[in-house]
Amino acid sequence: MKQKKELSGVVPIVPTPFTATEEIDEKALRRLIDFAVERGIEAVCLPAYASEFYKLTDDEKLQVVKIAVDQAAGRLQIVAQSNHPSLRTAIKLAQANVEAGADVISLAVPRIFSLPEDSIKEYLAEFFQSIPETPVLVQDFNPGGSSISVGLITELMNEHANFKYLKLEEPLCAPKFEQIIKATGGKVGLLEGWGGLYMLELIPTGVIGVMPGFGVSDILQKVFTLRKNGENEKAFDLFEKVMPQIFFALQNMELFHYVEKELLMARGLLDNSVVRKMAYKPDASTAAYVKELNERIVRLTKEL
Repeated sequence: MKQKKELSGVVPIVPTPFTATEEIDEKALRRLIDFAVERGIEAVCLPAYASEFYKLTDDEKLQVVKIAVDQAAGRLQIVAQSNHPSLRTAIKLAQANVEAGADVISLAVPRIFSLPEDSIKEYLAEFFQSIPETPVLVQDFNPGGSSISVGLITELMNEHANFKYLKLEEPLCAPKFEQIIKATGGKVGLLEGWGGLYMLELIPTGVIGVMPGFGVSDILQKVFTLRKNGENEKAFDLFEKVMPQIFFALQNMELFHYVEKELLMARGLLDNSVVRKMAYKPDASTAAYVKELNERIVRLTKEL
């Protein structure tokens, strides 16, 4: 099975940069990939929710993966998100991403409507079977209830060798993570989402990594390393400095896009903070507060 090394540490979601006319900004995307390499990030993911994937055409989704693979040139791994509620379309996109050179394929469980786990298992099983030689990362966020069960996770692991990673996004999930690790013998690597908000709680349970936003990824990589190494006071001290920005941005996905791109502008990585419409438009007080939060992050990065 194709994969250079196991995913670990921080695997940030790369935003999709746009020009003033909302076209994909290839040069800016290449700069983001170079930045990740320079900061020691070993893998990135795109196009995911934090990449505005739901505003991209299928051709554009493949385009950003191709650009990222080309710019990475083997220096870091590319996790290619292949989300679609239609299994046929998800498979088509996944296979195209594999052909483009992606190292890992990621898929979010469709949660548009409530479905029994038998339906979810059928969807995921056929997806795994469509790219049997490529590692797959399953992502599950279920606003209407709990994420996929430990039993289903174990069944899928036993039946599909390329089910390698799982990213769950739900509060108070430490006990479930511990159950999954015990049931799978650690064969399915667990990653934490939610912008990294719960990483200090979950690292001791055995998660292999975190998938946060891109703008704070180098800071959270430091936090992850400190916590893994038992330097807990340093990990908490650093995390506390970045948490206000993460917590504020996660109130709303469209707000997150705005905050993230404003931060990347402040860090000199983007020329604009264009978010594809329909987009969040901040009032003056919100814009001022976002600027204040992001300026604190920029100062913090200079201390690392």
